Amino acid sequence: MEASSAYLMFLGASCLLVSWVLLLIAAWKEDYAWGMFSLFLPPVGYGYAFFRLESAGNSLGIAVLGWVLVFLGL
Repeated sequence: MEASSAYLMFLGASCLLVSWVLLLIAAWKEDYAWGMFSLFLPPVGYGYAFFRLESAGNSLGIAVLGWVLVFLGL
């Protein structure tokens, strides 16, 4: 693995982690149950973000950026 590839993978994983934390914050502000679902089942949390773009859209955008960086690093 080249250094640039490893760097892109690291940035992508970091973006995914930040987006998950932002999603948890937005979900817990909305409802306790959504916060718990987002904590234990992250794909369900991202489904929540897709349907609540006004409150959790920024976390979804950062997650998309993270996945793009991960795939560019492959």
